[in-house]
Amino acid sequence: KRAVSVDFVTVVSRLLTRHGNRVGGIFFSDRVDKVIPARGGRRQVLHLLDSMLAPRAVRRGATTDLSALLDAAIRIVPRRSLVFIVSDFLCQPGWGRAMRLLAHRHEVLGVRRYDPLEVELPDIGLVTLQDAETGENLFVDTHDAGFRRRFASQAEAREARLREDFAEAGVDALELATDEPLLDAIIRFAE
Repeated sequence: KRAVSVDFVTVVSRLLTRHGNRVGGIFFSDRVDKVIPARGGRRQVLHLLDSMLAPRAVRRGATTDLSALLDAAIRIVPRRSLVFIVSDFLCQPGWGRAMRLLAHRHEVLGVRRYDPLEVELPDIGLVTLQDAETGENLFVDTHDAGFRRRFASQAEAREARLREDFAEAGVDALELATDEPLLDAIIRFAE
């Protein structure tokens, strides 16, 4: 998923800075890790990318609270801006209110990166799944059709909740799949 985010930020940042716009970033895990003030130019784009690619210490057991990032963005971004929230949006619920407040002040676009395997598991037998945030391992039998149905049902409910949150916040979402070219996703969104 990280490569999709890096590609998106590279393309958008380069397009914006070529036309004299400034770009910046707020990097977040379970708290604000780093703030890069908005500046223009190629060096700024490289600085953003370097920060995205830098290894980060993962705090196991801490879950992402997106509303804390959105509240921080409201405080940190002083002028009306175009704000891209690049995330998988697999986080604690309840971020819709904070997104709505951010969207009231700024133009906001949710950029959701996802892996199609998060929605539907293939029948590949016994596998160990690891929660990226908590580090918890779970041994599952994907050959079990009942398990795959329950997994798909929960994923469908999560997807519906996510779309409701975006609609409630009044924010559009660009969805970037890990198995799809970036250009295809951007064209589909523009249409």
